[in-house]
Amino acid sequence: MTDLETNPPAAARANRPDTIRSFVAIGDSITEGMEDDSGPGGAYRGFADRLAEHLGSAVPDFRYANLGVRGRRMRHIFGEQLEQTVAWRPDLVTVLAGGNDVLRPGNDLDTLAEQFETGIRLLCEAGIRVVIISGHDTGWIPVLRYYRGRIAVFSMHMRAVAERTGTEIVDMWALNALTDPRAWSEDRLHLNGAGHQIVAARIADLLGVPMGPRESWTDPWSTPPQQLPAILRRRENRRWARKYGVPWLRRRLMGRSSGDGRLPRRPELDYLHDEATRAELARALELRQEGEPHYNGYAPVDGTAATSSPSGTRGPGQH
Repeated sequence: MTDLETNPPAAARANRPDTIRSFVAIGDSITEGMEDDSGPGGAYRGFADRLAEHLGSAVPDFRYANLGVRGRRMRHIFGEQLEQTVAWRPDLVTVLAGGNDVLRPGNDLDTLAEQFETGIRLLCEAGIRVVIISGHDTGWIPVLRYYRGRIAVFSMHMRAVAERTGTEIVDMWALNALTDPRAWSEDRLHLNGAGHQIVAARIADLLGVPMGPRESWTDPWSTPPQQLPAILRRRENRRWARKYGVPWLRRRLMGRSSGDGRLPRRPELDYLHDEATRAELARALELRQEGEPHYNGYAPVDGTAATSSPSGTRGPGQH
């Protein structure tokens, strides 16, 4: 039993929808789904699309929007993205914000945390179920390891905000599977398809609608990662620095972003399925016996059965 469970904040809502019928993802490049090119024709997919597909497998009229755009900062995410989300009032919103601000050393982390909490409170006051996604450990990544302390401090701010506002949080730092290079793309800045699947599965478990066994996000590989000899690691790190590290730093110094001029992939809260698929799914659900599992073959669980651990804390209305 955690302090959050025994002392629920006043902001906690007693009633949640039994079934999530609408979902909006707000954030930056990870929310956009960068480097998970498993979508149709190689399009980006990402943890948010994967989670929407899972939730929508039991809801014919499921609606989904993804407002994430690479390079977006807090002022964008808790600006136009938040305003649009509040106007829609979906059942669920995931928030991944602050990473691009934290990586700018001149930004004060305490001030950023205050801005973050203001944004989260606005979502909660709109009656939306919120899942915060905090930062990941960059200790194994050249260049980015120098920002490790700032990311850790801001992640702790996020956990404090979650407790004060009664929101749920998935802590990517505590997901050991994400310290495995096999979860990351070649640029080491973005998750690959496996990494996005780990995050999606962790959120689904926290929501009480697991995608699969717990091992799908705690221990997805049957073998340890390959360890290259030191000389090959140094050679690979130099290649990475030339191709990805230096261009990334140059954009930061010039105040530019790879997302300049880009629009969200799914800018409208619209049906996930086309009309024919919605009708087919509705017919399939009618044929099923009441209470039969349907979230891609896995049954929803009550709040006491979903995994609560350092990598994910359930809100006080969810146990």
